[in-house]
Amino acid sequence: MVDFYFNNTARPRRSLLSVPAINQRALAKLATLDCDGFIFDLEDSVAPEMKDEARNNLATYFENFPLEGREAIIRINSVATTAGQKDIKAALACKPDAILLPKVEQPTDIHDVADLLAESDAPDSLKIWAMIETPKGVLNAAAIAEACHTTGARLGGFVIGLNDLRKETRVPAQSGRTYLVPWLMQVILAARTYGLEIIDSVSNDFRDLDAFAAECEQGRAMGFDGKMLIHPAQVEAANRAFAPNEKALSEAREIIAAFENPRSAGLNVINSNGRMIERLHVGPAERLVAMAEIIAKRKVAKP
Repeated sequence: MVDFYFNNTARPRRSLLSVPAINQRALAKLATLDCDGFIFDLEDSVAPEMKDEARNNLATYFENFPLEGREAIIRINSVATTAGQKDIKAALACKPDAILLPKVEQPTDIHDVADLLAESDAPDSLKIWAMIETPKGVLNAAAIAEACHTTGARLGGFVIGLNDLRKETRVPAQSGRTYLVPWLMQVILAARTYGLEIIDSVSNDFRDLDAFAAECEQGRAMGFDGKMLIHPAQVEAANRAFAPNEKALSEAREIIAAFENPRSAGLNVINSNGRMIERLHVGPAERLVAMAEIIAKRKVAKP
């Protein structure tokens, strides 16, 4: 049957590359990369004394280099800090698709930023994404996800942050992420319960592409929508792992065609080529096909 791990929207998020906003050389290369989106980082990758310069870099970039359909997410510092307050203002001026909050641990972390955006007359299309990267964040994932119903649908998704989670839990970085999987599945369950996107954590060793590809396949099997990346070398493997495959697409098209047949009118369950399929499968099938079409149409500028 159709691979139902995909999210409720047709927007592909197979590969979200994290880019330090302070790195102008990296910013200049983005147009050549086949990413589904970019996370422009003003937080961990930018030293305190470089924050203003990083904000200026983003202002220049967003003014002069449209991303042509790719998603733009700006990760800010905590709004409890002066840096975070400045980041919010800078982000609003850039008009990204979403603002990513670090180390979210409770619903009020979402509510506080949603209130700031409302006071700033930010458009409804501007979403809030939450980094889940601490033990408290994992434990409270369901309550945080529920904030999507109390913030005017501002909350759009979760991004897992394993570096901080490993540090705080003292779980070592091991292949297979054996001892982290139960926590990851807990956050995935919370996201799916409330219809949120969820992006898998970065993989730090960008030179071991075989290990990275295996982690992408694991993430897809677990139900993630895509992967947060730290290096362009990781883009191809993430796109391949999280893309709709040909078998799933063929099945999706069969489901759509079967229910478009006039003989299926009024039926919620039909027999299609010896398989029983339900009308509830049509929506995911249509999203899968739409996502594949978006990916196929996107053209990446050549260097």
